Amino acid sequence: MIPSSLYPLVTALLSNVLAQVGKTVVYYYRTGKWDLHWVIASGGFPSSHSSTVTALSLSIGIQEGFDSAIFAVTTIFSFIVMYDACHVRYYSGKNIELTQQLVKDLREMTGLRFDDPIYQEKLKNVLGHKFVEVIGGFVVGLIIPLILCPLFL
Repeated sequence: MIPSSLYPLVTALLSNVLAQVGKTVVYYYRTGKWDLHWVIASGGFPSSHSSTVTALSLSIGIQEGFDSAIFAVTTIFSFIVMYDACHVRYYSGKNIELTQQLVKDLREMTGLRFDDPIYQEKLKNVLGHKFVEVIGGFVVGLIIPLILCPLFL
């Protein structure tokens, strides 16, 4: 029997792994190609950030009570993480895209050479999530603690 004290940890980690693996399945469904890169990628559907913090909060609520201070703390933490994934990180990625396009346009329009190595660096522009991706992670994070609850408590 697994100790009940590990219930929040196990649900959070399992939710994270399932969301990451789920990204690969969703990518295959959309494109017809397997790309295992999605197992470790940020961004995409469902959000593993959202699934992890949601599972953590719900499992804490189930275990410690929804009126406990630790549930309140993890819930606020979850809202901050999901907001960050959906807004701050998403728009940071968009900013990278815009900057890369500006550099490309300047090269083409003016013939300027950008010799500094910083301009050659490949930056990832998918950092955050669209709202629906965060909601997808939220749903995964709700389901996993409910499924695992009978095994721990």
